[in-house]
Amino acid sequence: MKITVLGSCAAWPEPGRACAGFLVEHAGFRLVLDLGFATLPRLLTHSPNGAVDAVVITHAHSDHCVDLNGLLRVRHYGERSFPPIPLLCPPEVVSLVDAMEPSPRLTELFEVVDLPGTHKVGPFEVLGVELPHHVRNVGVRLTTSRTVAYTGDTGPSPELASLGRRADLYIMDATLQQLPLEGPRNLLTAAEAGQWATEAQARRLMLTHFWPGSDRGVSLRQAGEHFAGELLAAEEGLVIDLD
Repeated sequence: MKITVLGSCAAWPEPGRACAGFLVEHAGFRLVLDLGFATLPRLLTHSPNGAVDAVVITHAHSDHCVDLNGLLRVRHYGERSFPPIPLLCPPEVVSLVDAMEPSPRLTELFEVVDLPGTHKVGPFEVLGVELPHHVRNVGVRLTTSRTVAYTGDTGPSPELASLGRRADLYIMDATLQQLPLEGPRNLLTAAEAGQWATEAQARRLMLTHFWPGSDRGVSLRQAGEHFAGELLAAEEGLVIDLD
């Protein structure tokens, strides 16, 4: 299994970067995990004409799904011979993306499957688990001979331990560097990501969803105080080979 980071920023992309997105490849099958701002051009360098086999979107925030509209356009106006592919997401994602323009509709080019739940997609078993956020967010666990878990955006939850249980790579929200003073907990600190990855006994932890302007070295140090395994910061273009 190979994972390529398409984007690593929260909210909006820093210059030269992109928001949430990952390309996961195994046995010739290409699955896209989130498509936030500026991820599509990066995806097209790996998959010309949008030639991917499945898409999974964690939630209906634009920094995670807006470039799904771009992929829809590529596959509609470009290579018209592609068959429909699975799109796994909470229903709100389809509503948000389809609201951008009257046509084409996502259901014309994608086989929409609601998350959460458990599904078989190509070589992957896909488990979706609802996690706390400002809108409905579904953390995702992809399993073949290896396991990748991804939180999307989330606050603290006991589900984080089971979602990432013994994962070969746990990709975790690390938006914050200090606890908020008040309000609901809908995002994680880097330190909390380290704590939950340790609880999950994950082999590797990759921090992502960095707030623009944040010093990523600080986030790595904070997570490293709680996680003793291999620790990475998501960087656009980074490739991780789990085989």
